[in-house]
This record gives sequence, structure tokens and C-alpha cells, in this order.
Amino acid sequence: MTPRIIHANLGVRLRSFYRERSAMFFTFAFPVILVLVFGTIFTKPEHLNFDLPVQDNSGSAASARLLEALAAGAAFRVVVVPVAVDATQYAKDHKLNLLLVIPKDFEALQKQRVAGAQAGVPVPIRYVYDPSSTAVETKIQLLDGVVAAANQTAAGTPPALTLVAASILSKRYRFIDFFVPGIIAMAIMTSCLSNALNMNAELRQKGILRKLATTPITRADWLASSIVYQLILSVISTVAILLVSYFVFDVRLHIGFWLPLIIVVEVIAFVGIGMLLTPFAKEAESASAVANAFLFPMMFLSGTFFPVEMMPAFLQAFAKLLPLYYVNEALRSAMIFVDDAATLRAVAVIAAFAAVVFVAGTFKTRWDEST
Repeated sequence: MTPRIIHANLGVRLRSFYRERSAMFFTFAFPVILVLVFGTIFTKPEHLNFDLPVQDNSGSAASARLLEALAAGAAFRVVVVPVAVDATQYAKDHKLNLLLVIPKDFEALQKQRVAGAQAGVPVPIRYVYDPSSTAVETKIQLLDGVVAAANQTAAGTPPALTLVAASILSKRYRFIDFFVPGIIAMAIMTSCLSNALNMNAELRQKGILRKLATTPITRADWLASSIVYQLILSVISTVAILLVSYFVFDVRLHIGFWLPLIIVVEVIAFVGIGMLLTPFAKEAESASAVANAFLFPMMFLSGTFFPVEMMPAFLQAFAKLLPLYYVNEALRSAMIFVDDAATLRAVAVIAAFAAVVFVAGTFKTRWDEST
């Protein structure tokens, strides 16, 4: 090895890196931003506080004392649910992952437990839960402890309440069943956004995009061909994920007409984003950094790996601005819940976003290297 040559080559690389300001930002500043964001999520205990919807069908003094005891703890913030609604349907409609239901005869059962025919028999309290939520197990464990302590406070006797679980789903699911749709959404997003940025940045750097100005191809043609290309890759990726999850983990999801539609609108949306971001990646070396700046926040803040409700309120609001959040919602509604109405709402949001970025990407795409 020749130190002089190594030193000269190192100097060239460092100067090139310094001149590419976007690469500098995404290499140094972006990881720091991630640390700040996720540190905010995971290191502050107050962010583990959860809303606890409670339907008080009893309306008695005993249930009021139980509600006070639940609200007095640090784990939950009690939210009252109307009595004149079906708890399971209410949880579905309002996307609640846990809802506590106090029975109508709660006070009478409390009295019978102390000095009646049901002496010593625990009073059942039903809770409705959503097994698709990765946070629900933590909330149930907290509820177990809080209800036991609340029972002592309310009745002055050893814990005698028993929690009875009721899933909002008619079929039993495992966490892997809910995880697979999120992986499909993430894989398509990563492929579309990264490939679109990397390919366009490389073609721009090599001067090929400028030469396309001398050909009959239009910007819309270029964008459409990119979408078809990514659509082929996305279909192959989705099929591979579904086959592996089926044969290895016995995951049986509902495959209907919604799945191809969701794939199409997601591909259009993220290819369009890639086209819009291309001007920020002046060189191929910075394309990955620019792509990661958008991939990682959407990957971790859109409910793919952990529930949105674990995040601070401002990040929850931010998550609902991200297109991947609605892709996850659409896939899970279509493939697990088989809820056409919820799927349609999520698909409509994605489709509107895809239409906007497609048009914007078409106008933003230029053959010259200066934009």
C-alpha cells in the first residue's frame, strides 16, 4: 500500500462528500433526528399512559367507585362509552383495542359476593379487545393489576373481580396474521421509493435523462413505465410473502379484489414520491440517503411494527398524515377484518394521494440535469 495514494484518494472522496450537502445532511443529521424522535417515544414513561374506554351499564355507586379507582391510577385515563351501544361494534367502529364493560348487575353481584348466595364468587367484568393491536397485551396486563387493586379499594376485601375476554373478531388470529399485511405494505413502499430514486439519480448523473429529451418519450410515458415496472416487482414480492407466510406459518388471509387495487394505488403513490424527490438526489450516492429519510419515518411511524397509540399525541397526528399508515389500514381491513367500508375509506385516501403525486411527479420530471 502507498500512503500517498491512499491520502490523495481519501482527500478526493472527502471533498466529493463535502460538496454533496444533501448526503451530508442525511448521513449525519438524519440519524440524530431519528434518535430524538424515537427517544421521545420510548424513554418517557408518561407516553405509556393509555385511554381506557369503559361502558358502565350499572350506573351504581359500586361502579362509580370502580371508575374512580381506575382513573386514580397512573396507567389509564378513563373514557366513558355510551351505554346504549353494542360494545363490540363500538370498539370496531372507533378502532378501540380495549374496552371495559361493567355489567348491569355489578352492584348486586358485589353484595352477593360479600354476604349472599354467591359469597366468595368473583364478579365477572368483560373486556372487549382487538387482537390485531400489538399494544393490547400490555394494556390487558395493566388492567389486570389495576382492577385487582381497584376492587380492594371499592369493596375493602381481597381482589374478587375476574376479567372475561371477548375478541372483536369472530375468528381467532395470531400476531403474525396482522404482521404480514404490514410487511407487504412496507416491502412495496421500499422497493418503489428506493428504486425510483436510485434509478433516476443514476440516469441523471450519467446524462441519460438529458438525452431522453431528443426522443419521443414524454414525462407521463416515463412515469407510467416506471409504475408498470414497479407493479410487476410488487406483485412478485407480495406473492412471495404470502406463500412463505402460508407454508411456513400457516397464515390464512382473505385474498379478494381489494388486494390488487391496494397494490396498484400504493405503487403509484410511492413511485410518484420517488419522482418528486429525484431533484434532491443530485448524485447516485445521495439517492439512498434521501430515500431513507422518507422510508424510515414511514416504516416506524405508520403502525407496521408497533402500535401508533404508543406514540405521543403529536406523533400520532403525524402518523395519520403518512400514506403508509392508510396502506396498512387498507390491507388489514381487507385481508383480516374483511371490512369493505373501512377498506374503501383507506383506499380512497391512498388513491387521492396517489393522484396528486402522480400529476406532480409528471410536471416535476425534467430531462435536463439542472433540476
